[in-house]
Amino acid sequence: MSEQKIALVTGANKGIGYGIAAGLGALGYRVGVGARDESRREAAVEKLRAAGVDAFGVPLDVTDDQSVSAAAELLEQQAGRLDALVNNAGISGEFGPGWLQDPTTLDLGVVRTVVETNVIGVVRVTNALLPLLRRSASPRIVNISSSVGSLTRQADPNVDVGPIMAAYAPTKTFLNAVTVQYSRHFAGTNILINAACPGLVATDFTGRQGPRTPEQGAATAIRLATLPDGGPTGSFFEDAGVIPW
Repeated sequence: MSEQKIALVTGANKGIGYGIAAGLGALGYRVGVGARDESRREAAVEKLRAAGVDAFGVPLDVTDDQSVSAAAELLEQQAGRLDALVNNAGISGEFGPGWLQDPTTLDLGVVRTVVETNVIGVVRVTNALLPLLRRSASPRIVNISSSVGSLTRQADPNVDVGPIMAAYAPTKTFLNAVTVQYSRHFAGTNILINAACPGLVATDFTGRQGPRTPEQGAATAIRLATLPDGGPTGSFFEDAGVIPW
């Protein structure tokens, strides 16, 4: 089996996901570009290869069992193991004016859709790829969360946490809680799992609003995906350090 490390980044065809794929590729990783849209996925792979990254496309819809199973089979054929999984794919759900998701008028269908992608999708992908991760000498899992998932910050009236996002923000809190449960399960093993906040990044996801570039937003995830043995696990990080739950 090749000594080159293998990574999969979900939702990697653009934005922060692409930045993570590019950053890991620059460190010598062979990177699977997970994405639903074929044309965008292949365009991202071509762009990464042009930049010198050993990239390959992985058709992947995190909300679909068959798609995730097929992705696991493809990774088995392509690499035989997985050293780093970055669960980046996520959606915000519909917003009202001013980026508002009013809890008193929230469409429950929107809540279900966002949970399906942002939380259940992460569990689905992680569990499907665990057999490949267990073949790695130093497996790493990174869940892309957000500081809006911090209950401590959300409940502090002196902290500016932006508009009310009653569908999106709780899914990141949920994801953080799931990350902790995985870390408890993996205690005593070589699998390290952490949550990462990229900050407010100017991407399609944010309507190009935000002071940070995708490369800056990718930095914490890249660091966590490449942690040395004995590094932190079951924690929530941003560039400045640990984020309170």
